[in-house]
Amino acid sequence: LEVEVHQKGKIYTQKYEKGIPVSPVEIKGDSSERGTIVRFKPDATIFTTVDFQFDILSARFRELAFLNKGLVLIIEDRRRGAEGENLLRNEFQFSGGIVSFVEHINENKHPMHKVIHFERNKDDVLAEISIQYSETYTENIFCFTNNINNNLGGTHLEGFRAALTRTLNDFLKKDTTLSKKHPTGLSGEDVKEGLTAVISIKIPQPQFNSQTKEKLVNAEIKGIMQTLSSEGLTLFFEENPNITKKILEKCILSAKAREAARKARDLTRRKTVLEGGGLPGKLADCSEKDPAFSELYLVEGDSAGGSAKQGRDRNTQAILPLKGKILNVEKARLDKILSSEEIRVLVSALGTG
Repeated sequence: LEVEVHQKGKIYTQKYEKGIPVSPVEIKGDSSERGTIVRFKPDATIFTTVDFQFDILSARFRELAFLNKGLVLIIEDRRRGAEGENLLRNEFQFSGGIVSFVEHINENKHPMHKVIHFERNKDDVLAEISIQYSETYTENIFCFTNNINNNLGGTHLEGFRAALTRTLNDFLKKDTTLSKKHPTGLSGEDVKEGLTAVISIKIPQPQFNSQTKEKLVNAEIKGIMQTLSSEGLTLFFEENPNITKKILEKCILSAKAREAARKARDLTRRKTVLEGGGLPGKLADCSEKDPAFSELYLVEGDSAGGSAKQGRDRNTQAILPLKGKILNVEKARLDKILSSEEIRVLVSALGTG
């Protein structure tokens, strides 16, 4: 590994092998620029693979450019023949920082409002947070500590979640119209639906759960993040009441859907084969009880069901006629899925409800 540093009008260089300096710091010449150039070649005796993938590195460069507003990052792949021939090159720069990050994530998700963004600091902790709700039903949260991606979250995420739930509940109580519609308040699950967030913190001494640094475990960070997040969210919600109301209405719908889904699950369980004492729907069961040796055929309507029953092997093949077009469960809420009679029949037939 060779390091070249342009600083204080000079060019300083040093070489390393296996992590150990093999030459002293040398002055190579004069320079009017500032910056660092690192050249390295992976040691095949240490690394299991030395084949770098352009797409993976590009994704990481894009991520770093989002996290460091205004920073220009360029990646070039010169391994393809002569220089300039089939050259792969990407350049990343985002003047919006993590605001642009959230906009990039939600590009095709029909956002409900502009990105909420704030920066706060306390006790050597610098927190930058951007959030936005969309019309989707899933949650996307990305957490970073000192530009390191924490895939499993950690105490910074715990503090943010607690602050978001508490702050939204505070504003729900202040809105007499909405609080009458949902007097029980919102849970942490209710405020997740459709949420996209990027949480980036800078701290002097981070502690992680492992060498992979997937989860931040500094205990003191949870309380600090809860305070900083509450301050930022409260200020935004006070200054943007229309957006606040939109978010609260979405969270209330999520809460009602979650409760409806719970009731639908309970209903489905009560109607299972074991509890009901009969076969679900119009199931023509087979005699084989081991799922590994039996099949379930789904057919549309009684007519197709009759033909299928005549041609089946009664020992291993069961037939279940279903009415009409089945709900596309990939894009539907859980409460709507479980309120479908055909879905409930199918769940019971499979013995999974």
